[in-house]
Amino acid sequence: MNQRIAVYPGTFDPVTNGHLDVLRRASSIFDEVVVALSPSKNKNPLFTLDERMGFLKESTSEYENVELKCFQSLTVEFVRSIGAKTIIRGIRVISDFEYEFQMAMMNRSLDAEIETIFLMPSEDYFFTSSTLIKQIAGYTEQLDRFVPSVVKMALMEKYFPHG
Repeated sequence: MNQRIAVYPGTFDPVTNGHLDVLRRASSIFDEVVVALSPSKNKNPLFTLDERMGFLKESTSEYENVELKCFQSLTVEFVRSIGAKTIIRGIRVISDFEYEFQMAMMNRSLDAEIETIFLMPSEDYFFTSSTLIKQIAGYTEQLDRFVPSVVKMALMEKYFPHG
């Protein structure tokens, strides 16, 4: 029997409860989901690759069919290299769609055998993004609804290092 493997790529800077909601949905559909962490130097991440991987390890430990990996290639090359055929992308609002659609079409042009599936998070997380979380973290500690506790603690240390 062939396993259905999907790749959920991203920068996850930081991982949010919205990301985790999409991962929960994907892990119920696929036999295995590989969360593929990109260094994304173009995005100038707040957290190091090791920190982001640590957040993901702690936040996904309950999932038996989720594996974490880092990659530095094109997403389709990584997907192909692990024998997967599906890319998972979270899509929240209309503004996400245009960018995600362009990326999906580019990936399809690079490898027509790899499909992109869009999953929407719960409506509780439609407005949640890593960018917004980083923006509000400098002003409030009320982050529990948006990020795992390990991420909240790390954000508080980044923005309020002396308590």
